[in-house]
Amino acid sequence: MNDSLIIGNKTFESRLIVGSGKYKDFKTTYEATLASKAEMITVAVRRVNITNPNEENLLDYFKDSSVQFLPNSAGCVNANEAITLFRLTKAATGIDFIKLEIIGDTQKTLYPDVLETLKACEVLAKEGFVVLAYSNDDPVMAKHLENAGASAVMPLAAPIGSGLGIQNRYNIAFIKSAIKIPVIVDAGVGCASDAAIAMELGADGVLTNTAIAQAKNPILMAEAMCEAVKAGRKSYLAGRIPKKPYATASSPTEGLLEF
Repeated sequence: MNDSLIIGNKTFESRLIVGSGKYKDFKTTYEATLASKAEMITVAVRRVNITNPNEENLLDYFKDSSVQFLPNSAGCVNANEAITLFRLTKAATGIDFIKLEIIGDTQKTLYPDVLETLKACEVLAKEGFVVLAYSNDDPVMAKHLENAGASAVMPLAAPIGSGLGIQNRYNIAFIKSAIKIPVIVDAGVGCASDAAIAMELGADGVLTNTAIAQAKNPILMAEAMCEAVKAGRKSYLAGRIPKKPYATASSPTEGLLEF
């Protein structure tokens, strides 16, 4: 069965995207990413060196792999900052496949500023960027982002790095039914079962960083996330049984022998 994930003009076999932050070193980042079998890794270009040859360079670790970099705008707090950052990134690297995230509350919740995100999305999409837009779990905003030209919407499951898992399962399902572009659940995933649940709800993919990077064994957790995303996707496609308030016998009840 061909069940590839298509975002913009690219096709991916893996539905798991990983992040590059919070690892103890670039070597562990590289090893965990390979273990996850992810084909994309997000990179905060304001915080991680990917181009300076005079410093340890994350890009060097991945130069012989097929893993693609997905620059993100972490650290940007308004549309103008994000737009400028991505223009500079494209000029330096040629990458136009981006994760747009603009944080409104930088002190406590790290919730996105969806109005600034929407403004930046409109500009960047018109300039030819393939925009994966990080947002809150709001189906109305997801539709606005789709109309603004986003190639994928990335609703949060819970606050960034919280590990709380999906706090509003209904909203993820509502977003999936509201838009035609891919839905990638992002932020708040804490363990492999969270990723499986996201996929069973109909999400097209999952992005996770902290759950792998801060695990006691990042390599093993990366492998678990890979398997969970695959299992959740298969479960969704297979179609779960309906929930019922009472028991239903699993064995036939007709033709029973009388004693």
